[in-house]
Amino acid sequence: MSPRRPRRRNWYLPLGCLAVPLVLLALTAVAYILVPYHVARTYGPPGQNLRGLQRFQYAALLLWYGDLLTQPLDSRAGEVPFKVNPGEGAAAVALRLEREGFIGDAEAFTAYLVYAGMDRGIQAGEFTLSPALAPLQIAQKLQDATPTQIKFVVLPGWRLEEVAAALPTSGFNISPDAFLSEARRPARRFDFFPAGATAEGFLLPGAYTLPRDLTARQLVETLMNNFALALSPEMRAAFERQGLDVYEAVILASIVQREAMQAEEQPIIASVFLNRLSIGMRLETDPTVQYAIGLNPATGSWWKSPLALVDLQIDSPYNTYKINGLPPGPIASPALSALQAVAYPAQTPYYFFRARCDGSGLHLFAETFEGHLQNACP
Repeated sequence: MSPRRPRRRNWYLPLGCLAVPLVLLALTAVAYILVPYHVARTYGPPGQNLRGLQRFQYAALLLWYGDLLTQPLDSRAGEVPFKVNPGEGAAAVALRLEREGFIGDAEAFTAYLVYAGMDRGIQAGEFTLSPALAPLQIAQKLQDATPTQIKFVVLPGWRLEEVAAALPTSGFNISPDAFLSEARRPARRFDFFPAGATAEGFLLPGAYTLPRDLTARQLVETLMNNFALALSPEMRAAFERQGLDVYEAVILASIVQREAMQAEEQPIIASVFLNRLSIGMRLETDPTVQYAIGLNPATGSWWKSPLALVDLQIDSPYNTYKINGLPPGPIASPALSALQAVAYPAQTPYYFFRARCDGSGLHLFAETFEGHLQNACP
């Protein structure tokens, strides 16, 4: 009897046992390809920062969120300002957008930002958004480095040319020449505005948030309108008590603005000039001569300092060393504090003042010329 052969063991699993994993693997592979493809058709391509599994994960999230990203929260809503602060992260911005009623779900919005690579591209600044925009559109707007609202600052004591010089870096599409053309012949007239006057002195200083597409005429009118709004009936009456109409008061306030480095001294300096005017004494103030001289090519400044003796002989209606009374127009834009100083000056016996020798920007005041000489620096 021949020996029995050893029985061969079957190391293969039944085919049915392998079917389920193979199907699942196939479905996963298909999903891995089709989900990103389908999402890209709706939401655009993923950002370059996403790779492999991350790309699939965020694509799946967007499918899950669906209409939360593609439908506006309120199709009838209007536009509302929204500010993104410097250094504010995407998640924090999304949370505020949800709280303020622009979007319905901050997590969905953040997921889209990460998927599209926009989470690091949100720009700080002022924006005009609306719940009538789909979250996808809001995300696009927040990537715009040129928001519709910009900040523009007019500093106290600037003359027209200095305001114009700030325009090329302001974000406005307004050339300095176009601005000066409008400011020298302003279309908007006020009852206190004499015929032929420029806007010099009437561009109220301050920080403005303005539409980026503003024209030169609209900018001039906006700044002048703000001046008119600040000019209260009480202030007009106070000017009259000083023997000044509005235009004359602005002339004097512009001189006070250029003379006073510290706002606390403006009412005292205003009193000095009003005291001089009351007795027919010349103002003899350097800023009016500086205005007459204009641009100093050597320094690029509109305010030459120090003045030489020969400068005081310049033949100009703005040279208050040679003319009596006020110059024919303002020399700069006075701040509201300078206008108030002229309206409500300090009551002093002073007719003279000069800068202190300590570099503080403050002044020493005197009743007489002899006292003025004694205040000179050693």
